[in-house]
Amino acid sequence: LQKTYESATSILKMSMPSSSTLQNAAGNWLMDIIKRSGNSAVEENIVARAPKSSLCVLCKGSRFLCGKARCPIMVKVNYYLKSVPLMASEDINGASPPSVFIGRIGYPYVYVGPLVPPIHEDTSLYDLPEQWFGRSIDEIVGFRSMLIRGKHRVHVEKFEQAGKIAEQTRELALAENSVDVELNLTKKPRGFIFMDDDVQPFGPSASIRDLRVGNARFDSRIEKAYYDTDLRATDAVLELYRRGVMVTKIQRAFSVGAFGVEKNRRLVPTRWSITAVDDIISKTLVEQVKTFPEISEYRVYESVYLDNVFEILMIPDAWSYESMEAWYPGTVWNPHGSSTLIFSDWEGGNGRTTYAQIGGCYYAARLAVCEQLVKERRQATVIVLREARPGYIMPVGVWQVRENVRNAMRQAPRLFKSLNEALQFISGRFEIPLQRWIMQSELLKKALFQKKLSDFFS
Repeated sequence: LQKTYESATSILKMSMPSSSTLQNAAGNWLMDIIKRSGNSAVEENIVARAPKSSLCVLCKGSRFLCGKARCPIMVKVNYYLKSVPLMASEDINGASPPSVFIGRIGYPYVYVGPLVPPIHEDTSLYDLPEQWFGRSIDEIVGFRSMLIRGKHRVHVEKFEQAGKIAEQTRELALAENSVDVELNLTKKPRGFIFMDDDVQPFGPSASIRDLRVGNARFDSRIEKAYYDTDLRATDAVLELYRRGVMVTKIQRAFSVGAFGVEKNRRLVPTRWSITAVDDIISKTLVEQVKTFPEISEYRVYESVYLDNVFEILMIPDAWSYESMEAWYPGTVWNPHGSSTLIFSDWEGGNGRTTYAQIGGCYYAARLAVCEQLVKERRQATVIVLREARPGYIMPVGVWQVRENVRNAMRQAPRLFKSLNEALQFISGRFEIPLQRWIMQSELLKKALFQKKLSDFFS
């Protein structure tokens, strides 16, 4: 694999075209594929873009220069070939899951709008990650590719004055089930295929000319929080979680500024709202966990999904937490490297004061492990270890981490009498040597090499 990377990098340096030439080559390659499909409507509505360092133009989806098991570009193209013909008009009618998207580019002026598939049936599954675990990456790309994104630019603090489109987008975000939507766009929606690993799959988009949302039945629990303009946003999130509202639905309402003291309400970009809700909930769960007795054995929980291998180690000690991610060459956060990279963040009993380097995955995994500890009324030192292997060909969202760890927590753990036994088991499940994990980990080094006062009296 390393030789493949070195060879590909060498080829890239010798033959790297100019930026404009690269864009043309990217478009020509994909357009050739699309032309062979015989669908001119698709050709008109897809734009291909490639970053300056992309190997994709040289590879053309067949030489696997990136080291992935499959070409993510070809996966996206195949679904666009199926979905774009259904979007050949400026007028889109369909049942929104319900789903909305709040962008972050240009903040505080951002694009907001509904996500609408041109389908009249129950589409709730299209934007409900809690029910996606176990589905293939192709199915997930299929869900995303069918959601047309309408865009309307507003200021995050002036949502109330932004007019009908913004108002109906908020109504849609509060809905309990699929809602019929008429989405009139200024032009036919266009799909953008970025030859870049850091871009999640998403459907075509265009600016909104008009929007009509059918009768939306609100989730009564979310509706109550929305109309309580004296309730702080944090309290609203926690109350809804305690009452059994799915995290995804809380995040959606949070993003459209549905919670908080009235004068402080504002839009929150979708990506930020996901992490904010995971953080708010897990922080509160951590405070509960710290009041419980410690577990009495070493545990290892496991989950494998989308070629992500999770091993969650629980050590009988006071609460502390670490999340570690190892990315193989050719995966999302290590696209051009020649060796595996490991990233990590941790916190002790006093929590964190800075945003985690590994981003939203840190908070999503913390939420999942805390749910299990609260359920058992126990505390532990928890280390989440993740190997992202070449089969994880494109990012699909932070939900994947949360649901993978939740799945691990649903399984019976392996129990061990010592830390060394637990680590030997983990070593047998991973391809990366155990020493690499220990060198990177703050909590593993502490558990292995730092003596406690109790050790001197045992």
